[in-house]
Amino acid sequence: MEVLFDRCCGIDVHKKTLTACIMIGREGKISKKEIRTYSTMTEDLEEFRDWLKSEGITHVAIESTGIYWRPVYNILENDVEVILANARHIKNVPGRKTDVADSEWLCKLLRNGLIQGSFIPPKHIRQLRDLTRYRSRLNNNIAAEKNRLQKYLEDANIKLSSVATDTLGVSGRKMIREIIRGNTDRDSLSELAKGRLRSKIEELKKSFNSRITEHHRMLIEMSLKHIEYIEEMIEKLETEADGLIKERKLDKDVELLDTIPGVDKIGATTIIAETGADMSKFPSASHLSSWAGMSPGNNESAGKKKAEGSVLETSG
Repeated sequence: MEVLFDRCCGIDVHKKTLTACIMIGREGKISKKEIRTYSTMTEDLEEFRDWLKSEGITHVAIESTGIYWRPVYNILENDVEVILANARHIKNVPGRKTDVADSEWLCKLLRNGLIQGSFIPPKHIRQLRDLTRYRSRLNNNIAAEKNRLQKYLEDANIKLSSVATDTLGVSGRKMIREIIRGNTDRDSLSELAKGRLRSKIEELKKSFNSRITEHHRMLIEMSLKHIEYIEEMIEKLETEADGLIKERKLDKDVELLDTIPGVDKIGATTIIAETGADMSKFPSASHLSSWAGMSPGNNESAGKKKAEGSVLETSG
């Protein structure tokens, strides 16, 4: 089999340790093979990198094990070409699985060009991805907290959501804050309504005929504070994302994606965070669609179709 890389390394990485196998030599002959184990502490990873550099290693293959490959990648990315391998594509022979055997197997596959590396975006895209994914998580959290607040209001016989379209709009928040302060006067609470909600003053008065207790007030206050705290975090994440977009001169890309019907600025930023701005990384539109999880796989055997993941695997 043709040897593509004559100085390569395979890494089997875990949370606390990694096992690395290096192979040096041209086709048909390995002049040097060595296996070492290192801790995944930064100091030890730097020592590992220095060893690879001293041996003239040019290509490294590492299995995409959870998030444990990331610290190793952070140390190596500027000095060698790192190929992130999908675990499903590099399975070893059953019954022969050890850390040493896995690292050696990875190195052999890499040496002969048999590993299709996963796409790893550049550092600034990975940072943008962290921001957009965290924002998405916080959006889910805030939705759950709003439902919780609504439950407390209903339990206190406050039917604000039956009258106001947005319970936590400008008017709704003012009313809820007054309720937290102990105000139970239906007339004064209703007078806090703004805009179109003022046309529903009489309905609002009925909605505030409550059975609220101090217990309810405490829970409503805690829930409202939590919502406002999450909103502050989301705003900060968006500010950081905007700054990164401008710093990396991706404004035009965001504006262009924003012209797609149904895609707003946040959606455009998320698309760039997930796919990057360099489409040359994807051989075709089909590969990009697969990366985005929009293409169903085709895995059929003996007339039976089985579930299958994307063609290109994400790197986290």
